[in-house]
Amino acid sequence: MDNRPPELPGWMTGEEVYIPGKDKSAFVNKSILSVLGLLSRIKTQDTKAASKYMPHAVFMVFGTLLLVVLLSFSRGFTFPMVALVYLLVLLAFMDGRAIRSILKVSLIAALGSALVLLPAALNGSAFTAVLITGKVFAGITAVNLLSHSAKWNDISAAFKRFLVPDLFIFVFDITVKYIYMLGDYLLNMLYALKLRSVGVNRNKYASLSGIGGNLFLRSSEMAGDMYGAMECRGFTGKYRAVKRFRISPADLLFIGANLAIVIAFIYLGRVKK
Repeated sequence: MDNRPPELPGWMTGEEVYIPGKDKSAFVNKSILSVLGLLSRIKTQDTKAASKYMPHAVFMVFGTLLLVVLLSFSRGFTFPMVALVYLLVLLAFMDGRAIRSILKVSLIAALGSALVLLPAALNGSAFTAVLITGKVFAGITAVNLLSHSAKWNDISAAFKRFLVPDLFIFVFDITVKYIYMLGDYLLNMLYALKLRSVGVNRNKYASLSGIGGNLFLRSSEMAGDMYGAMECRGFTGKYRAVKRFRISPADLLFIGANLAIVIAFIYLGRVKK
């Protein structure tokens, strides 16, 4: 009886040398980085600790809305310049990463407005074009300052104190949560696409279309689950602001600054220069 082990075939004993071809995956990598940046921004915004040097979200929301309204009604350069100086002072109290992020978004929005208004400027309306561009820059900066300084749930509570309809608060609150959950689901799918793309994968864009369809189906499924959960818990669509707060020195300073902005608008807002 032959007790010798069977011989393995040659293709199993031979050395396998596989060098995958170089493939371009910059689009997938950029998408992953973009989603990661968005998720980290939302997570940081939702878990940041309240600072005693920052005013309460109620005053910040009111001050931001007030400044945007006053900017829209101003007729000259004087008041927008005063508002920009005020916003730059507020920016000075933030860290460098937040300042860079805020100014980046504001500059992009201002550049887009300038490109849209360029034909009007060339036709003799340069004053209006520059004025609107400056207002857009100041308004976007004010809104970004609010989003970087207050938590999302504090902003929702501030809306309730200003008697904003519950439907608007519900849409705002659910949108932020859905962006985070769907962003996390999208990130996992992008990781799976990258790990399975060994060598040259010429079907990445077809896979991305499949990811978009899968994300839509997932969002529809989550909407049904959320409706069932809210129905089981007796949610009626009503929000209550039960959190009380005391006015701090930072709140008083912020209120004084907004009063100064209103006075500046009364004396300078209608000056056409």
